[in-house]
Formats: sequence, C-alpha cells, structure tokens
Amino acid sequence: MKKLGFGTMRLPLLNPDDAASIDIPQFKKMADVFMGRGFTYFDTAYPYHQEHSEEAVREAVVKRFPRDSFVLADKMPILRVTKSEDYQVFFDEQLKRCGVEYFDYYLLHNLGRDRYVNTEKCGGFPFIEKLKREGYVKNIGFSFHDDAQTLDKILTDHPEVDFVQLQINYLDWDSIAIQSGACYEIAKKHGKKIMVMEPIKGGTLANLPEAAMEKFNSFYSSFGDDALTPASLAIRYAASLNDVQVVLSGMSDINQLDNNTTYMQDFKPLSEDEYKLVDEITEILGSAGTIQCTSCHYCLEVCPKNINIPEYFGLYNMHAVTGKKSNMYYERFSMNHGKASECVKCGLCENNCPQHINIRERLEDFATLYEQEEK
Repeated sequence: MKKLGFGTMRLPLLNPDDAASIDIPQFKKMADVFMGRGFTYFDTAYPYHQEHSEEAVREAVVKRFPRDSFVLADKMPILRVTKSEDYQVFFDEQLKRCGVEYFDYYLLHNLGRDRYVNTEKCGGFPFIEKLKREGYVKNIGFSFHDDAQTLDKILTDHPEVDFVQLQINYLDWDSIAIQSGACYEIAKKHGKKIMVMEPIKGGTLANLPEAAMEKFNSFYSSFGDDALTPASLAIRYAASLNDVQVVLSGMSDINQLDNNTTYMQDFKPLSEDEYKLVDEITEILGSAGTIQCTSCHYCLEVCPKNINIPEYFGLYNMHAVTGKKSNMYYERFSMNHGKASECVKCGLCENNCPQHINIRERLEDFATLYEQEEK
C-alpha cells in the first residue's frame, strides 16, 4: 500500500460557506486520479462535512470501484456515545452511509484522557474487537490527541488494537502540548502500526513565513521540480518515519491531489540535508514569542493548585507559532488540574524552574488567551 492516504475532511465544496455542499463531480475526478496512480487508502468519519463525508465517499469511491481495489477507514463518533447500545446504532448507520459491508480500518474517534473514561465505561474496545471477530472490520484502532503518558496507558490497557492514528508533523515533533515524537515512540514500543494525520498541521506548514520560505527556496532552487513544495516536505517528513503505514492528506482540489500524488507515487524519504532544512525551518517557526519551557515538570511538583504549567505553556507556544488555539487540548490538560487563572502567585514554581521562567506572569498571559471568554 502506498503511503499517501486521502483524508476526506476537507473535500472540495460548491459553496465555501457550506461544509455540506461537497462537489461530488470534482471529488470523483480526484478519486480517479488517486486510484489511477496506485493509491488506495481513503479515510472518513461520521461528523466530517456536517455528516456528509461518508455519503460522498460512497458516491465517489464505493459505487465506482471494486470493493477489493480500495482501502476504507472510518471512525466511531465516541463523543456522541452515552450508552453501550449506541455503538451498534452508529456502526450500522456508517455501513449504510458508506454503502459497504465491512471497513478495512475502524477507529474509535479522537481518544484522549477525557473520552477514554466514557469509552471504557460503555465498552468501546470490546465492541470494536467484536466487529473484528465477526468480519465487519479488518483492523481496529483509535485516533488520538493527547500526551504520550495517556497513549501509553491506553495501549497498555488494550494491546488488542492493531494500529493508532497520531498527529505527526515536524513542528509538533518536540511540542510540549502535542508530543508527536513522544507519542510516535510509545506506539513503536507497543508494536502498533501508525497512521499519520495533520502532517501539514492544518495548512501551517504549507504556508511558511518569509524567512522560512527563503531557506526552502534556496535549498530547492537547483532541483527544478515544481512538485517540491513546503507541503510536500511536511508530508515526506512524516512518511519517512519507520513504522508509519499511511500519511493522510486532506486534499481540497484536484491541484493539491495532483501535486501530492506526483511526489508520493515514487516516494523517496528525506535526505540528511533535508532533515537539516527541517531543523532550520522549525527553529524559525519556534522563534515567534514562545516560552522556553523544557517540560521538566519541576514546577508542577511544588504547585499548591496542581496547575498543569508545562502543557499549558505548550499550548501557548502552539498559538504563538500558528495563531491557533485548541480548547479541546486545554480541557484535557486541565482534567484533575487547576486552571491557569487559579494561580495564587506563591512563586514556588519559579524557585523550582531551571529555565528561570517568569511563570506567574506567563500563566496570566495564558489565562487571558484561553479563559478570557469564560469569565
């Protein structure tokens, strides 16, 4: 199986203001090119495109190609599950929406420390294991957005899963918040196949700042290959990792698909010099007003409010680099921890910080960013 997967979360639209208005004729053309160039993996989910992605996959792919010629992944919407019986209801609906009798890969969607509690309570893992035994799915796993410690716990509790889907890109590799690198190592430790999502970080790594683009253009100026773009560098970075089976790209038009399939058709891992280029670009991206926290957790050891300072600072840094917030991560990181605004200004954290960060002041900045609307 070729390493590029077609993510159907950002399909072409007839009306850019209406996520449900999927341009099916263009999607069909994209599927034709994708399959024609030897790629087979399609990834969808219950809520994508206001619950119309699965139907679009049925129209553009399932109805038009033999079932054994493509690989289909779908995801159980665990956020909507309130009782055990819900799993079967959602799964039956997904089979109908997609027009298939089985899924090649089936995932519990977006597990983290919060949703894991309810998934355990309602029996999510036994349910997908039963689907595999009965032949309704071939491989079982979950997509994941949380820290490496939580991933390790889930995989330790559930060795029966075949794979995990992780957010991996070079910007998040050493991120305190996303922990791409650490999560990758945990999945490897447990011997799981790895599917990659967000290799371009929602477009951030396709639109580099001027200083980073100068580095990029200078490096590739002599290659004479239009397919070598910032997006291609990011996707190839993820695909170059050992144990990665598929890298998903949410392609929104035929040009993006043409570009991605061109350089991934005969995939070449990053060279040593390209890895150095990635390091240089990452350094430029990371210099945008970030907090120089190393996540040693010494501050957390002495905080009387048990405020999750390192991971909050990781979220702050993510916003400083990309301009994007993640309330989902904040909710997860604050589980069983104090919120940033609960800091009592005692200063114990700063006395314990090897980096001498003005933690009290930076927590105020973080609280303004993430909690201002809540007050």
